[in-house]
Amino acid sequence: MSRIAKYPVAIPEKVEVSQAEQAITVKGPLGTLTQHVGALVSVTQEGNQLMFAPANETAQANAMSGTLRALVSNMVTGVSKGWEKKLQLVGVGYRAQAAGDKLNLSLGFSHPVVHQMPVGIKVETPTQTEILIKGIDRQQVGQVAAEVRAYRKPEPYKGKGVRYADERVIIKETKKK
Repeated sequence: MSRIAKYPVAIPEKVEVSQAEQAITVKGPLGTLTQHVGALVSVTQEGNQLMFAPANETAQANAMSGTLRALVSNMVTGVSKGWEKKLQLVGVGYRAQAAGDKLNLSLGFSHPVVHQMPVGIKVETPTQTEILIKGIDRQQVGQVAAEVRAYRKPEPYKGKGVRYADERVIIKETKKK
């Protein structure tokens, strides 16, 4: 059995979990998320814990039980606490400004970059060089952060660009004659 799937998922007090035939729905104070459950994984609820086990003894069922357990655990955390990614802008004149569901970026191009946020994602700019992306779906929050970072990735010579708050950029030495 998968090592991850052996651990049960604890369900907090304010979170409700319901199972349909092929889906698990997690409802909490921040919203509702649904995940498809394949035929390879069996899910049982015991009190305030969810248990995951492979439906048969194949390697794929074993892998999917651990994967589904991790996804449902992230859903429970998302609807109870939420997820956030923090980005920093490094460079002279690089600025960000949140305007409703749009993020206006000034990244040294001849034009401003406007990124439209998808439904369920909130963006904040505490300062002009910090961006906070928040939401209940971990995958969606990470994807939006990666899309914003892709506009101007950190370059290796001066370190300018959009980077994650915990990212370390290794600076290269310039070529010499």
